[in-house]
Amino acid sequence: MDINFPLILVLLVFGSGLVWLIDSLFWARKRQLAVSAVDQQFAAAELDSAREQAVYDQAKAVASKEPVIVEYAKSFFPVLFVVLVLRSFLAEPFQIPSGSMIPTLKVGDFILVNKFTYGIRLPVIRTKIIDINEPERGDVMVFFPPHKPDTYFIKRVVGMPGDKIRYINNVLYINGEKQPQSLVASLPPGNPQYRLMTENLGGVEHEMRKHVVPSPLSRQGEWEVPAGHYFMMGDNRDESSDSRVWGVVSEDAIVGKAFAVWMHWDSLFSLPSFSNVGSIQ
Repeated sequence: MDINFPLILVLLVFGSGLVWLIDSLFWARKRQLAVSAVDQQFAAAELDSAREQAVYDQAKAVASKEPVIVEYAKSFFPVLFVVLVLRSFLAEPFQIPSGSMIPTLKVGDFILVNKFTYGIRLPVIRTKIIDINEPERGDVMVFFPPHKPDTYFIKRVVGMPGDKIRYINNVLYINGEKQPQSLVASLPPGNPQYRLMTENLGGVEHEMRKHVVPSPLSRQGEWEVPAGHYFMMGDNRDESSDSRVWGVVSEDAIVGKAFAVWMHWDSLFSLPSFSNVGSIQ
């Protein structure tokens, strides 16, 4: 079961903020009264000795001491609130868990996703409150697929609302127009199993990988994209579970646009790499 981090973050922000508010309205007043009582108790004392001053300071510290839960709430609320705002409305980090977007994205890549490009959405419930832009063909997009509505997926936008998609032997046709491909390399040398290609999606060029012998997934298929939906495909065409398998993605399921790789880290037992840092094409 996937951990719903946005929900946990919202609950932590709400809980710590509520504790801080209750303290400000009720508990802090009790501490102020206790401090006033200490001041009145020592009002007649001249506190001319170090021992008397120490007793007074200790009594005042005890009276003004915040409960542990209030201390934690005041410490964590500002940090959690800033993290919530950044992740929900500006940019959110993700790690690539599979090879479905090879060669564009590799397993272990850490990416940043723009959360406002396609509109401002409320965290957790995902309701769009401000329209900004719509996805464009060729965008690398993070979303929730229809078969796993609580799991983040990342693929490339291939089909726009109203498009007719055909995929035959690893060649893509959009509204009857063949999308050009050019060979970059056949790998491995001498006994190639797959080909690295450059594909042009209506003017947007990107790299893709396809098997020399197309898999059943890539041999033949036709789809029509309904209004308010998008057809998504992985760049690793023969090894990607995408709209060819589980259907189109609703506009309501969009998370954001992937725009940069900021680190690569294979595992806890390896060193992070920054050699492939840069924008996502």
